[in-house]
Amino acid sequence: MPKESFFVNRIKSVGFAFKGLFLLLRTEASIKIQFFIALLVTALGFYFDISSTEWALQCFGIGLVMGIEGLNTAVEKMADFIHPDYHEKIGFIKDISAGAVMVVSIMAAIVGLLIYVPKFF
Repeated sequence: MPKESFFVNRIKSVGFAFKGLFLLLRTEASIKIQFFIALLVTALGFYFDISSTEWALQCFGIGLVMGIEGLNTAVEKMADFIHPDYHEKIGFIKDISAGAVMVVSIMAAIVGLLIYVPKFF
C-alpha cells in the first residue's frame, strides 16, 4: 500500500479535528454553555465596537477556555475507559484536569469584566 502524501494527511487531520469539535459541541454540556457565552460576548463585542486589542484578548480567552475544556473532556473519557470504576488516583487526575478549566475560565471572566464593565458604566 503506497504512503499517502503530506497534503492528503493534512486534509484528513483537519477532518478529524472538525469531527472532534462537533462531538464536543454535541455531547458535552459544559462546552455548550461555553459556546453560548462565546456567542454572547462576540455579539457584545460588535455592539460595543470593542478595540482590536480587546477582540484579540476576547478571542484568545474563548479559544483557551474551549481548548482546555476539550482536553479536560479527553482526559476524563480516557480515564473512564482505562478504569471505569471509581479509583482515588483517577479521581485525582480528573479533578486536576477540571481545575485547569476553572483557572482559564476565571481568567477569561476577568478579561471579560475588564473589557465590558467600563462599557456599561
